[in-house]
Amino acid sequence: MKVVIAEKPSVARDLARVMGAKEVKDGYISGNGYAFTYAFGHLVQLCTPQAYGYATWSVGNLPIIPQEFRLEAKKVKRDGKQMDDAGAVKQLNTIKKLLEEAEEIIVATDAGREGELIFRNIYYYLKSNVPFKRLWISSQTDKAIKEGFAKLKEGTEYDSLYMSARSRSESDWLIGINATQALTLAAGNRGLLSLGRVQTPTLAMICSRYLENKDFKPQAFYKIQAGFEKDNIAFKATSNRIDKKEDAEDTVAKITVGSEAKVVKVEAKETKEPPPLLFDLTSLQQDANKKYGYSADQTLTIAQTLYEKKVITYPRTGSRYIGEDVFEKIDELFQHLADTAEEGIATISKNLVGAKLNKRSVDDKKVTDHHALLVTEEKPGPMPKDQQHIYNMIAKRMVESFSEVCLKDITTVTIDAQGVELIAKGTVIRQYGWRLSADQVELPDEDKNNDDQDNENAQLPKLTAEELLEVLTLELTERFTKAKPIHTEASLLKAMETSGKEIDDEEMRQAMKDCGLGTPATRAATIETLFQRDYIKRDKKKLIPTEKGLAVYNLVKDRSIAKVTLTGKWEQKLEEMRANKVSYDVFMKHIKDYTERITKELLQLRIAIQHEELKPQQKGKIKCPKCQPGQIQLYDKVAQCDHYARGCDFKIWRTLHGVLLEEKEMKNLLEKGRTSVLKGVQPKAGTFTEAALVFQDFKVNIAAL
Repeated sequence: MKVVIAEKPSVARDLARVMGAKEVKDGYISGNGYAFTYAFGHLVQLCTPQAYGYATWSVGNLPIIPQEFRLEAKKVKRDGKQMDDAGAVKQLNTIKKLLEEAEEIIVATDAGREGELIFRNIYYYLKSNVPFKRLWISSQTDKAIKEGFAKLKEGTEYDSLYMSARSRSESDWLIGINATQALTLAAGNRGLLSLGRVQTPTLAMICSRYLENKDFKPQAFYKIQAGFEKDNIAFKATSNRIDKKEDAEDTVAKITVGSEAKVVKVEAKETKEPPPLLFDLTSLQQDANKKYGYSADQTLTIAQTLYEKKVITYPRTGSRYIGEDVFEKIDELFQHLADTAEEGIATISKNLVGAKLNKRSVDDKKVTDHHALLVTEEKPGPMPKDQQHIYNMIAKRMVESFSEVCLKDITTVTIDAQGVELIAKGTVIRQYGWRLSADQVELPDEDKNNDDQDNENAQLPKLTAEELLEVLTLELTERFTKAKPIHTEASLLKAMETSGKEIDDEEMRQAMKDCGLGTPATRAATIETLFQRDYIKRDKKKLIPTEKGLAVYNLVKDRSIAKVTLTGKWEQKLEEMRANKVSYDVFMKHIKDYTERITKELLQLRIAIQHEELKPQQKGKIKCPKCQPGQIQLYDKVAQCDHYARGCDFKIWRTLHGVLLEEKEMKNLLEKGRTSVLKGVQPKAGTFTEAALVFQDFKVNIAAL
């Protein structure tokens, strides 16, 4: 029997149907020599610090660097208790039984870094040694599934992808656990302050832009604008920026209405505007945020749903290109759009069938694990409005990307008005090309600072050098410099993609993606984490840091953990590991060295946090077992001594051995050294019992049963 492990039940059902397995069992579907089972995302995770014997938060414990990382079943929080996810444990047991009977495993988790990690964690947690192969597909259509099963890859081909995923997971654990505990301890009695490898530099970008915008002082500048007319065509010409008011007044005084101005130079230049590249996930998220206000997480969720409906290709892609093999089938997809898409897209798609297509988005060397987003040959059918929006965006971008270039004639006229240089510009589109399908109004780029378009004219008359024009109108205008706008999710995603470097050219941004913050698949989750931590909030489309977020930023802004470029370099190394250019051992040694360094840096901080203190969740008093004068304060996840400023660093998790200790039991544990008998205590993963917890030598153990 071949056991196929998918990432989700819905995917397992589709694979089973296509491959002829029909017998539905508890946790899997069997038939035709296969058993199709599934995970629920991450069924297995890295163990928490408690599993390594670190029940308390203490400066003396840091940094926590396990000699070897261990895995455990997924945990959930229910009724305030941290416990094994019963559904996860049950499904793991199902997978274990199937693997005991398997001759071969087929890995059918999502074809990417996280999908590989989901499977490998299950495989190594269950200590399986069954050989496995990889199903690697970019589409969930029946055709793609059948082709994928006919061309299974050797599992070992993806070892480097797994090592990259494992390194990402372990480095996030090391930096997140240690930096969070170090900053929380250093900040004293202020509650939990979370830091992370990608989370913190992302917060830094939001906060620094917000503060830059808030503290910006507009500077006045001046421009002279004159109006002219020829052949019944009125147009305007504008001076360069003049910084001082007195200089501007002196300059405009040289010109009078009715005076002559001479055309000095006329430059006509043909410009070819290439079509945009196809969407990857990040660029789709950016445009969906600009156009519809969807968050990055919303767009990813919608795209994943469309993928599971088989109507688009794999959404978690970082590539904006397709290979020659996929390009050969593009004509079929345009015929499909001509038959099924909404009117505007259908009309242009019909014209593209059989036509010579622009191949700007075709490059085998630039396709990574997955090619750019495309629609599939599957008929979409009725959809909710949000799904229709994203589907149409992908279809429309396909139409644009393979259309002809847009040809423009840009004319620049230089005019001398009594010694003052004025510029007039006019643009004539000779061939609309891809812009036939583009929006009439360009999507705004929140990260650009466009002062004005004063010298742009809808139309210019035919002008020649040396001819004279009459100044018909004259105006001196005062303008003000503008701050960079506060980040939206669209501009933040763009900044994350290029490690904060402001790059307008989309091909250059594509080249920078390997050293961006996170990956297309993880950026949305990073932003959502900042919301969950109460570090940022939304003001319409703007991302605004909270007082807590600003407080954390002010604490760490000068530390390396907040540096965008450092995290970008790590991401680049993870990509190089995937390509077998960097070893796991070399990368992790660097991360462990860094963990020791940043932990030491953060523990040296003794700065009060500038936000409202969290209120302890208790009524009575609990004596600190480490320093007798101190009192233990109970917070959501931890309990800590209120005498931190006087040198006591005692801190302990509130959830111990699967049980959340309320005030009474925490008092029993710390003052009497023993709780009463508690329900739901976990001696080991997946087992529950009734027992007391004992506190001895600053460790918490389960009392002898």
